[in-house]
Amino acid sequence: MSIRQAQDFQDRIILHIDFDSFFASVEQQFDPLLRNKPIGVTATNGRTCIIASSREAKKFGIKTGDRTWESLPKCPQLILVSADFNKYFEISKKFLKIAKDYSPVVELFSIDEVFMDVTSTVHLFGSVQNIINELKARIAKEIGEYITVSIGVSHNKLLAKLASGLNKPNGVFEINHNNLDEILKKAKLTDICGIGERIKLRLNKIGVYTFFDLRNCSKNALISEFGKVETEFLKNISLGIDESPVISYTQSPEVKSIGRNYCLPKNEYDKKTVLQNIFELCEEIGIRLRSLGKSGRTVNLFLGGKTEVGKRKTIPDYVDKGSEIFSVCQSILSKDLYFFKTSDYYTRQISISVSSLEKSSNIALSLFDLSKKENSVTKAIDKINEKFGDHTIRNGFLLYTDKLTTVPNGYMADNFERTKLAINSS
Repeated sequence: MSIRQAQDFQDRIILHIDFDSFFASVEQQFDPLLRNKPIGVTATNGRTCIIASSREAKKFGIKTGDRTWESLPKCPQLILVSADFNKYFEISKKFLKIAKDYSPVVELFSIDEVFMDVTSTVHLFGSVQNIINELKARIAKEIGEYITVSIGVSHNKLLAKLASGLNKPNGVFEINHNNLDEILKKAKLTDICGIGERIKLRLNKIGVYTFFDLRNCSKNALISEFGKVETEFLKNISLGIDESPVISYTQSPEVKSIGRNYCLPKNEYDKKTVLQNIFELCEEIGIRLRSLGKSGRTVNLFLGGKTEVGKRKTIPDYVDKGSEIFSVCQSILSKDLYFFKTSDYYTRQISISVSSLEKSSNIALSLFDLSKKENSVTKAIDKINEKFGDHTIRNGFLLYTDKLTTVPNGYMADNFERTKLAINSS
């Protein structure tokens, strides 16, 4: 990289917009009766975990990840509300439309976090503060006065994200070259995106407890624990260096796999119920594959419960139908005697993905392909489900089972939703 290019990275103006208590605030915006009251947002499948808490609930010590039975004694007036990720994603999309008026480069980092590179547009609005003031005013007017954001400003994404958490809620904070060392001196290792609890513990093991420890730690010590690539990343973090670009949400990400994770409402011992849930998830993955015009050859199945069950299997032919994916899953499970033969085995977590993807249009059809009629039926079912809702028409094996509605992932971890968003925005 040239000196000029390096300087350009130092001169960028990056905003990180982080919605405050997002899921809870959206619920309070839609239902005025919930405003100014402690609420906890829970998963919709009967699980007892708080996935978001309102500002009012946080004052009682209610945190994300708390169990409802632990939270209610702390706050008996806590109101529990089921999550609605489709509603939250619609709010995210509304904000993206606002953000586009201030920068052509807006990145959807998660369902409630956005990066904006305003380097090339800030002169049009007079100052960064003017942009921030307008963003906050338009959120209140066009989305809702009960929904607020905290905004971090810096010359890279790493520091902008750190800054957005330093003056919450509804605040603004800037990290620049003058106050960088002061901020890093006060920050915890886990305050920086990229260092979680596991990495923190590994750093503690070699005597690193602060970012200044990390700066002064020898590369050899880090390499022996983390390897060369991770060491370079950690050293850059300790210096506040991040050259990653802001990537516009209008650019379709590379989709390497399509998957679905689901946590059952309770420990499930009934094998048929588990298989029905697996089939339903396979159907969802098939719908996603076909909507993107993709097919895959590798199926990965993981069951978490009393013990871990599952493996990856690559098959000769490409598949894009739920029934075909389920057939591979059955093949994987048929070789696991513990799952079928042990009566006390229970399942709580199901994870399925399809990889080794290829565009369906690039796959050569067999001379003896007899599936033309089946493909026509599948297309017709897709159209009906698209018009009337997911799984309006279902396989008979799923009779009397609950529908697992397809919803956006809170972390936008599945590139399926990002790709749809990019296609619809182009």
